[in-house]
Amino acid sequence: MKTSWLLSPYFFEEYNPGLFIAVPDNAKINGPHQISDRSPNSLKAVYDPISAFVRESIIDGYLPVSVAGDCCTSIPVMAGLQAAGLDPQLVWLDGHADFNTPETSPSQFLGGMPLAMLVGRGPQKIVENAALKPISEQDVWLVDARDIDPLEKIALEASLINRPTLDELASLKIKRPVYLHFDNDIMNAAEVPANNYPVKDGPSSSELITACTQFILANNIVAISFSGWNSQLEGADRTSKVCVKVLQEFVAAATKDH
Repeated sequence: MKTSWLLSPYFFEEYNPGLFIAVPDNAKINGPHQISDRSPNSLKAVYDPISAFVRESIIDGYLPVSVAGDCCTSIPVMAGLQAAGLDPQLVWLDGHADFNTPETSPSQFLGGMPLAMLVGRGPQKIVENAALKPISEQDVWLVDARDIDPLEKIALEASLINRPTLDELASLKIKRPVYLHFDNDIMNAAEVPANNYPVKDGPSSSELITACTQFILANNIVAISFSGWNSQLEGADRTSKVCVKVLQEFVAAATKDH
């Protein structure tokens, strides 16, 4: 299968040009945009092109690969898949659970809420703007989330979300199409230090590649999205090299005949 790449070089309203290294030269670029704040209507300028890109890629027979600076871009990716007639399960690789709502979040940080929003919890304006139908919690596989706020943990444990280990993911076979989203901070912060919210004690890049490529080869991956590093932080060069390698390995496995 051929791939189609889209780079959205933003962390919400902040321009992040360092992410250009993560995509091939023929990637489509989402922007430039003038984004005033993190309100749903402002972010719509970035998110609408993502859903349109995913929908068109699927219809044209391509694997869409979306690269951006924040995990909320997963919402328009899923919306684009739905618009193309797909009903995939979601595998979410992240050092954080991203399952907060305004009621559970100590910081009220929007980047800690996208997985909750995808399943219909918390604020829904971004979801509504994307014309997304919230997905079932049973259709979500959250892998290796380690940094979880106390009330977020209670909500997550009471949910129906699947929580396999990375080793369990490697041998998992899902009967439906799969949308694979990963935030680079799933990896140990020693390898990917250039993150606003680094998480210690995660898998190495080689461990992540081994487990995830085994999973990818055994499943029907219909989209991949990647949430990148902060190119302004110390260690960005080292972080970018690790991230690019992991992303390339994932895409290679997803497009291999199997």
